[in-house]
Amino acid sequence: MTIERILKNWATSISFGSCLFTKKEIEFSSTVIVILIKPQRYLNYLALVAGSPLSAPNSVPLLFLASDGEEAAFTMRRSLPTLLAVAVVLILVVGEAPLARGYNITKILAAHPEFSTFNHYLTVTRLANEINRRQTITLLAVDNSGMADLLAKHFSILTIRNVLALHILTDYYGSKKLHQLTHSSTLASSVFQSSGRAIGTTGYINITDHRKGRVTFSSEDAGGAPPVSFVKSVKEMPYDLSVLEVSSIMSSPEAEAPVAPPSPVNLTELMSRKGCRAFADLLLATPDVLENFESNLNDGLTVLCPIDSAIRAFADKYKNLTAPGKASLLLYHGTPAYYSPQLLKSRKGAFPTLATDTHNKKYKYTVAKSGDSITVKTHIVSATITSTIIDQDPDAIYAIDKVLQPQELFKPEDPVTPASAPAATKKHKHGAVEAADGPGATSDEEASDNAAFRAGAAGRWFTASAAAMAVLVLAV
Repeated sequence: MTIERILKNWATSISFGSCLFTKKEIEFSSTVIVILIKPQRYLNYLALVAGSPLSAPNSVPLLFLASDGEEAAFTMRRSLPTLLAVAVVLILVVGEAPLARGYNITKILAAHPEFSTFNHYLTVTRLANEINRRQTITLLAVDNSGMADLLAKHFSILTIRNVLALHILTDYYGSKKLHQLTHSSTLASSVFQSSGRAIGTTGYINITDHRKGRVTFSSEDAGGAPPVSFVKSVKEMPYDLSVLEVSSIMSSPEAEAPVAPPSPVNLTELMSRKGCRAFADLLLATPDVLENFESNLNDGLTVLCPIDSAIRAFADKYKNLTAPGKASLLLYHGTPAYYSPQLLKSRKGAFPTLATDTHNKKYKYTVAKSGDSITVKTHIVSATITSTIIDQDPDAIYAIDKVLQPQELFKPEDPVTPASAPAATKKHKHGAVEAADGPGATSDEEASDNAAFRAGAAGRWFTASAAAMAVLVLAV
């Protein structure tokens, strides 16, 4: 990641008028140690970022950027004591820094047995994954007795999903914020509203702060039912996750309406009708691979399907792969979780694939967004999503304009060397473990692969530490 990108991500405003070097010189011709303080709303930790020491001059520019945009700049000699002091400060800072922003709602609720039924149905309805993927969430949790009242109505699992989605707010409301509402009330959107299943504004929740500290929640279409009350705060991770206990399940005729079960998904038929017949034929020609795709349909599956012209352009390379290599390539185009376009854009880190699960190797890709455009990136190639074939939770299929080439099978300079595939993946043995943690889990390895210093990623801190230590070693 460039120095400019780091500064853009971590400082509110920057003026280089008094700096010793221009942006270009800092980026390309100097070793720079940048001390950054996060903007307001985030914890005020310091991050030390060291650039490449190979082309550094005899002195190192040191920049200090405060959250209000104030700046100081000076040079320091590349002396061992100074760099050692910097390295020590970095180690202390890293020790204090929070690791990843991510959370696992299932594990959080597991510590509270009174929410065991609520927790179970978040998993069964796949709402737990929805919560873990989102950056800002408030969960209105209901205890086991409240869930018993809901289950006594004998709703289908799809209707239960809608009702529980009403209890997931897409903004942060800690216990303190509940008592600081403008005009003592506000309207919050729920996951039920953002899912598109709510009619009009029926997926919005009224939050009201009454006298003597009482706070209530009610759906827009409560149908005359009384609001539910705030009981206590269960878990708060400021600006990311708030778990609040409420007195009972919120009533909503719209959310409780019967939901027709989705029609079964025929992968190869859908692909063939939507411009991916060649890829569908490859799956049909490898029954074991197709079975792997189909076994994930009920639990969640996202397929990136190369269009026919992309398969034709890739035909020679595909023929040169071994049988296991061909299977790995096809499995690489499937992810064992449902991702809507919105979730693809918001997810950070690398995506595990069906090849990750099968081979216990990396086989991952990343996603970048630019406006409405979504680009899927490997270390070898970038492909753009050209259309949505199906977006029907728990399954999504997207057409892409290129075949995805994993680095485990291909090299940037020498496209295909099947025999070298095992060596290319020898260092990566965490795929299956990370995939088991769920699609929301992001490891240090993923953070490093997707450019360290990404806000909220654990890899940022460890990469900075390694870079600073490299400066120290080379200075000696």
